[in-house]
Amino acid sequence: MGFAKEVSGMLRDVIGLEVRRLKSISTPAAKLVASLLKFNIDLVLDVGANQGQFASEIRRSGYTGNIVSFEPLSKAHSKLLKASYRDAKWDTCPRCALGDYNGEVEINIAGNSESSSILPMLELHQSAAPESVYIGKEVVPVKTLDAVAGQYLKHARTTFLKIDTQGFEWQVLDGACETLPHIKGILVELSLVPLYGGQHLWRELIDRLEAEGFILWTFMPVFSDKDSGRTLQVDGVFYRNS
Repeated sequence: MGFAKEVSGMLRDVIGLEVRRLKSISTPAAKLVASLLKFNIDLVLDVGANQGQFASEIRRSGYTGNIVSFEPLSKAHSKLLKASYRDAKWDTCPRCALGDYNGEVEINIAGNSESSSILPMLELHQSAAPESVYIGKEVVPVKTLDAVAGQYLKHARTTFLKIDTQGFEWQVLDGACETLPHIKGILVELSLVPLYGGQHLWRELIDRLEAEGFILWTFMPVFSDKDSGRTLQVDGVFYRNS
């Protein structure tokens, strides 16, 4: 018996108290997983998965339900397949971007891969993260979420949608009109300032999701200018107001 268990047993026997280790929710992933558990989420649609960083983080933080990841870049998708290979509850969708139509689209490849986007990158983003400058392009399949989500939703009770598409979040939502009524919660990347040409900023996205019946649950900072300390992007987590 470990010391902590021995002390807990003594306190329980003597004064009726039981000592338990508190679960830490100090990391953004742990905070998110706490909300996933609260709302009984059993499927996470991971849009903009890159190499599987998000899915791996929520797994390590205690999420045990199903995950379906979507990623357009060929190199990142190959690494994503390797990351998900040994996880029976983590599927990787065939390579595609998600947007507001079905066809093909040209995506810009960032030096750090994670900042790759269909939209042009603006100077503010480049100056805050020089490693994210575009280094190439790739033509990729693009599909709507409505076209691909049904096969996964039919096996789920409660679904969470994560969208990290570097300024293309609005178009993903445009292609998810039939899917959104089946979504309990959403994580969407919110830019506080323009970082990509033509993107919609945080207020517009919050207004749109509130009109869809979601309420803001929490913010999590994800991208700041290290020189100025200015927060440039946050993740917004939303759940249905029901």
